[in-house]
Amino acid sequence: MILPSLWNARLYTFVDSAYLAGRAPSEVARQLCDGGSDLIQVRAKGAPADEVRRIAESVLEVTRRAGVPLVLNDHWDLAIELGVEYAHLGQEDFFDAGMTHTDALSNGRGPGPFPKIGLSTHAPAQAERAMAAGPDYIAIGPVFPTATKPGRPAATLEYVRWAARSVQMPWFAIGGINFDTLDAVLEAGARRICVVSAILNAADPAKACRELRRRIESAPLPPAPVTPV
Repeated sequence: MILPSLWNARLYTFVDSAYLAGRAPSEVARQLCDGGSDLIQVRAKGAPADEVRRIAESVLEVTRRAGVPLVLNDHWDLAIELGVEYAHLGQEDFFDAGMTHTDALSNGRGPGPFPKIGLSTHAPAQAERAMAAGPDYIAIGPVFPTATKPGRPAATLEYVRWAARSVQMPWFAIGGINFDTLDAVLEAGARRICVVSAILNAADPAKACRELRRRIESAPLPPAPVTPV
């Protein structure tokens, strides 16, 4: 797959096992693709590796047909094995594991290719450290309290404002973003948005995606940096 530029991405969605409510992951993925998702993450916190593999394989069949990059949360080794386009790692999976640069993930693993990398951040100091580590994008949040990150305090809209001023790479606001809170996040400067429950709990996830995307696109993207020749 030729990956689209993250600079042009707007809507990042999830196949989260906590919100499937008995639905097939592949069907949810199809709805997310139909709704205009730019990236889809498979997240199955606490699930056995075999279950994560099963979900990821079924979703990958859908995303590949649709030309939408798949992100696998946490499971770097499985991301390599399945050949997914992106892997997303939290602070505890990366920095707390002793890594300081994304190159460490591929050391000793042969020539690749390897998944591109996203890193979670929850405060400006973490974002600065993450940017120096060489990921392809970072996540900024949780902006608001969210059930997907129980016990983690909200990073607040001020963190979004800081990112809009300070982050010179693709970044996505995440955490508690829904139809009621989206405008405030856009006003704070976010232009790429992650949404979980507001889509997965909707009666029609594809329709929810389309409406969120329409509203996100009302806030124009800044120009991408020009890469020197």
